[in-house]
Amino acid sequence: MLDLEVVPESSLSHERWEFVLGMHFSQAVCVIQQQVGVIRDVHINYSDTSPLEHDLVINMTHDGIRLLFDPVGQRLKIIEVYNLSKLTAKYCTTPVFSSEEVAPTIQQVDQTFGATHPGIYDRERHLFLLNFRGLTFQFPVEPKFEPRFAGGLGSLQFPGGGSPLVSSMSIYSGSSRTGTEAPPMPVSCFSGQVYTEKCDVIRSDDVTIGVRLRLFAAGDSHPGLEGGLETLVREIRFGDSCQDVTSLLGAPTKVFYKSEDKMKIHSPFAHKRAASRRSDFFFNYFTLGMDILFDARTHRAKKILLHTNFPGHYNFNMYHRCNFDLAVEPHASLMNSASEGVHIRAHTKWDEVCGALKPSSRPVVLNRASTTNTSNPFGSTLCYGVEDFICEVMSNGHLASVTLYQPEEV
Repeated sequence: MLDLEVVPESSLSHERWEFVLGMHFSQAVCVIQQQVGVIRDVHINYSDTSPLEHDLVINMTHDGIRLLFDPVGQRLKIIEVYNLSKLTAKYCTTPVFSSEEVAPTIQQVDQTFGATHPGIYDRERHLFLLNFRGLTFQFPVEPKFEPRFAGGLGSLQFPGGGSPLVSSMSIYSGSSRTGTEAPPMPVSCFSGQVYTEKCDVIRSDDVTIGVRLRLFAAGDSHPGLEGGLETLVREIRFGDSCQDVTSLLGAPTKVFYKSEDKMKIHSPFAHKRAASRRSDFFFNYFTLGMDILFDARTHRAKKILLHTNFPGHYNFNMYHRCNFDLAVEPHASLMNSASEGVHIRAHTKWDEVCGALKPSSRPVVLNRASTTNTSNPFGSTLCYGVEDFICEVMSNGHLASVTLYQPEEV
């Protein structure tokens, strides 16, 4: 049984780990993976058809804990304990509830947290809500006691002078769970990493030349740094060397060497390319949601991949979502010459792109599979060429990634 500390408007923590409001989805998954054997029976719930309209949820059924993540920012916004019999919780060393010693009654909540505003009764769900800042307790009330309810939980009459037990506890940011939003990522979650706030694709004369990244990192507590965070602006352009990129972004999370190029067959110049013993290689920046491909011969950047990290994709949870903005101005390739252009972002659906631009008529089918497991439960994706970039489209119409490149000279 887990023994946890409740911190209203902040976290639910163990002596060795914690779930903190504002932490990224992948960080919560990392905590769970490190506690294998302690945290068991974990389920991931999301909407396959409308992933931006419904919360991304980690449900730890064995421990009765549910983590709700904002579907856009993918940061933790609500921590919900829905089965109080499966863990022990404390607040400032005082037990809130314990299945063996302390019952989660209204008296226990009052004794632990002190005075609060009058509670709210939800007649539709037959629940009494007791709210503190950043913390809400739910008490179920049987319908037969409802007519006697006059305004406060204390006015409810129960057989034998009993008291209702807490059915769930929620930790969130703000004064009310309703409409709460995920807070910014706390400094404690940075762990020396750098994250992307925004990525603007740089284009000149209808040609992509690179990206401008607005990054944020944990500062060194210098005066003038807001909230301990430091903002950085970096530009990566095609033709930059490995040294250029490393000096701007730091060392990559991983370096991946391409063993083969499965897309080469779709190039009209594939037959002109002699076999080479060299291998192109990627700099993988997982927390930036980005990969940079370098040429095997020149060691200079020639492709940039931007990932959206949607659930239901083969690479989900490998990258953070890159909040990119690719602005394409109107010219001859546009379907509608009167169009004002289009902004392609991480949340843009494919039909919006097709409504303004002319993609390639025949997509390339991309079916990923690992070497140890040849099955892909999420199915294949379709890659469409548009201008000088490639859009990878999922079956639900959302973009899985956008690949920027320089057109090769004949």
